[in-house]
Amino acid sequence: MAKKKAKASDLGRRERQILELIYKIGEASVGDVLEQLPDPPAYDSVRTIIRILEGKGLLRHRRVGTKYVYRPTQSHETASRSALSHLMKTFFKGSASDTVAAVFDISSDRLSDEELDQLEKLIEQARKEGR
Repeated sequence: MAKKKAKASDLGRRERQILELIYKIGEASVGDVLEQLPDPPAYDSVRTIIRILEGKGLLRHRRVGTKYVYRPTQSHETASRSALSHLMKTFFKGSASDTVAAVFDISSDRLSDEELDQLEKLIEQARKEGR
């Protein structure tokens, strides 16, 4: 039976931090992660966390010379959509409008005219597609 992938929302703080760092880099060895982590734990701890993430189905590896290089098993966009869906279900009862209202409440004074135009276009596109 295939193992179900863990969700980012099911991860501990350090697991999320390492996974996000690997998304940012694209692919990384344990040493690469260790170099870029703020307040890094021991090498063996990073290696263990990466193996746990691989065991959860979130990372995969390939061998490069004598080291393993890890990369995410799904695109950042796919992972982001999954996390957003979980957030909407957990905090906003699945309501897209309540979620967007919360975003506007937090950042409305920081949205540029271009960002507001883009949001308007997305709303119009959703209306046309009958979502």
